[in-house]
Amino acid sequence: MSALTNYLKLESAAILNTAKRLDEKEVEAALNLLIKCSNSNSKIIVTGVGKSGIVARKIAATFCSVGLMSLYLNPLDALHGDLGIVASKDICIILSNSGETEEIIDIIPHIKRKCSACIGIIGNENSLITKNCDVFLDSTVDREICPLNLAPTASTAVSMAIGDALASVWMERKGISDKDFAINHPSGILGKKLTLKVSDLMIPKSSIKSINLEASLEKIIGIITYNGMGCAYVTNNDEQENLEGLITDGDLRRALKTFDNKSWSNLKARQIMTTNPVTISSKDLAIDALKIMERKHNSISVLPVIKKSNDIRKVIGIIRLHDIVQAGLK
Repeated sequence: MSALTNYLKLESAAILNTAKRLDEKEVEAALNLLIKCSNSNSKIIVTGVGKSGIVARKIAATFCSVGLMSLYLNPLDALHGDLGIVASKDICIILSNSGETEEIIDIIPHIKRKCSACIGIIGNENSLITKNCDVFLDSTVDREICPLNLAPTASTAVSMAIGDALASVWMERKGISDKDFAINHPSGILGKKLTLKVSDLMIPKSSIKSINLEASLEKIIGIITYNGMGCAYVTNNDEQENLEGLITDGDLRRALKTFDNKSWSNLKARQIMTTNPVTISSKDLAIDALKIMERKHNSISVLPVIKKSNDIRKVIGIIRLHDIVQAGLK
């Protein structure tokens, strides 16, 4: 066993021992406070100093990412105005390994006067900070994994693990879904897959020209060139604009190969278009458009975006594979 593996096992053992040591009643009380806080649209204030402060920031960030409004409060700044972020229905989570951190002890009376309850993730059951908390989550470790037993290592891992576990159980009890999660992560791949709609990426109708069923080959080529997306959609007439078909660069090449060049000047859009093309709604997810394009045997690079009204399928835009790829969905 390598030295690195051994230290990893020691740290994981510290987390496992914490799981065995935690008082279920205290854990339940902490979770109830989190639920109550989220139901009232109040905040979780997380505070700590030094390495515990870094862990506190991470816990606050994790809570925010799953939809539980949370802020980190720096104890050093709290007494100089930052206590203003604390409201009456907020709860405070205090992190301290020793339980005797002076900066925390200084702000506790003011925190308790302003917020509704305090949860302590503390490594010392008999400490002054613990005695001032409404709920105590025991983060005691037998020793740090640091060879000198000095650097905060096992203790910070345990505190962070408790914070992660609280967030995870809260998610379960609130029924947080992947769609809920994506709302707070709109720039991530998951967020884009679950929130980015066809309407966000499509080229609107105002930027595209259509052709009618009787359009000539010259007109078709001109419109495909004008649209600059390798296609033109075909409507029954200029007034109703019911989608009749789609002509892509591929349809055009196949038509020129199929029909004798002497008849090219007489070709009409209705003769070379793909009838009943695959379409999509503007309300559908962009990832669904990508799936439609990819599941076809023949490659599809564009989809007409339509709005149905009775029997009319009116084109309101075009979505391209190129735009979906650029958005980072593939």
